[in-house]
Amino acid sequence: MAVSDPIKLNSPIQAHGEEITELTLRRPTTQEARAIKALPYKIDADEAVSLDLDVAAKYIAVCAAVPPSSVNQLDLADLNSLAWVVAGFFMTPASKPSTT
Repeated sequence: MAVSDPIKLNSPIQAHGEEITELTLRRPTTQEARAIKALPYKIDADEAVSLDLDVAAKYIAVCAAVPPSSVNQLDLADLNSLAWVVAGFFMTPASKPSTT
């Protein structure tokens, strides 16, 4: 399972009764994506990609194993960075296809 490098937060948050200064995101599973029922990004008519922050926040909670209330404490810059990491999981395959 793909996992991001630890992402240092600009401002610490509280999760599970502890102060958190960095988060590591794991790749969501297909089952989790189906349960959330949305992608963390939208593709506009001009093919520009934009984040859906509400959906991305749900993925951050699941993939970082923190409660949604902890996601709500994130600095906006941290939310943006984490949301793009989550979106990246959907835009790249988990593994490279075999060329043999």
